[in-house]
Amino acid sequence: MEVIKKPDPQFAYWHGIPREEIPWYPTIDPEKCIGCKLCYVSCGRNVFSFDAKAHKAVVTKPYNCMVGCSTCATICPAQAISFPDREIVHRIEKEHRIIGKIQKKAKAKMAKDEYERARVAAMEEVENSTFSVKYSVAGHILERELVKKLLQFIKDKELDIVDLKLNTPSLKGCWNEKAPSYLEFVVAATGEEGIEQFMNELDRIIESSGCVIIDRKKLD
Repeated sequence: MEVIKKPDPQFAYWHGIPREEIPWYPTIDPEKCIGCKLCYVSCGRNVFSFDAKAHKAVVTKPYNCMVGCSTCATICPAQAISFPDREIVHRIEKEHRIIGKIQKKAKAKMAKDEYERARVAAMEEVENSTFSVKYSVAGHILERELVKKLLQFIKDKELDIVDLKLNTPSLKGCWNEKAPSYLEFVVAATGEEGIEQFMNELDRIIESSGCVIIDRKKLD
């Protein structure tokens, strides 16, 4: 079977380094391979093919292999798969200062994870709420500081606003040409009172900001 020396596009780089410059990939000893297909089935990066005629696994896309991964060797029942010394990876990490480069990526991932945890907690709050209402609002939301006014409105009440989504076709258009924006959010009760008594006041805040309530509906 033909060995493809270039990785698939999604695996072309490892932290900015062309994948072909990193000699990390599995090697199969055909004398030991028992043709169990475990590596062929388990690898999510299509590193292996299976030669049905020889009844052996074959490494056909070596540079698709995740740098540092050796799972296939670990699970191989015949111990037919081997990898280069891990020092190769450690040397490349040092030469290319990988640890320093990934800090920005790590910070971004941590921020994304933190957002997701907060989002899940907020949606659980909606599910546990005795009463929640979804608003759809259009108007000059940024210019009129509607979000700030909503925060001011709920801060001393047993209410929260969750799943807030703001869509603005153009930021310059919003400010310079007064193009309208579109805002969706859910108001959820965090106490026993519910939000019925606050809805008229909330509507007034929205409308006095020059915005229009497109839709308002109770969530089950």
